Amino acid sequence: MTPVTRVAVVALSEDRAQQLAEPLRRQGLAPEMIPAADVLPAVKEARPDAALVEFSAATRAVFDGLLADKQLVEQVAILALLSPDDLAAYEAGPLADDFVVWPALPEELAARVRIAVRKRRRDEPEHILRFGDLVIDLANYRVSVAGQHVALTYKEYELLRFLALNRGKVFTREALLNRVWGYDYYGGARTVDVHIRRLRAKIEDGHRTYIETIRNVGYRFRDQM
Repeated sequence: MTPVTRVAVVALSEDRAQQLAEPLRRQGLAPEMIPAADVLPAVKEARPDAALVEFSAATRAVFDGLLADKQLVEQVAILALLSPDDLAAYEAGPLADDFVVWPALPEELAARVRIAVRKRRRDEPEHILRFGDLVIDLANYRVSVAGQHVALTYKEYELLRFLALNRGKVFTREALLNRVWGYDYYGGARTVDVHIRRLRAKIEDGHRTYIETIRNVGYRFRDQM
């Protein structure tokens, strides 16, 4: 089952936000309305897959501020919503992943959002594994959550890497000991439990769960975020 695409809807007025959010919701997306004031921290807090931002002379600074935030543009596909009269002004500045001219059919609006999100994920370098806010950089042995570096021990990293590369598969504690620690390791299965607990404490919170416990069996990395 494909995860629902989450969209931050940034508009000048509540009425316009409702006009945008409702067709997105009917098309199976999950919109969240965000006011233009203090939009950057609000969008970062929402952690959406995409942001649909109303573009006009009044929101130019807001729009440019979003595109100037490198952390945000790495994680969120940004789309501009504009009127025909605003096309020239839009073309003159920094460009988003895509734009939609309003009014637009609900099907087009949703399709452009989905395509922008899919393209962003497809363009990800092969050595980058991204699962929501969790990013594993296989080339540099780095892990971050919501843009913040997470310090892991070598075995914690190897355990996370192995589970993430085998997403959705269930592994017993004994299998994890063999695959991560090696066949010549003589520690008990309790070693896996301790490392899983420490790993979860570093990468998970009340809003994020990546590793699942399969009762009486072992662990797996979640297949859906």
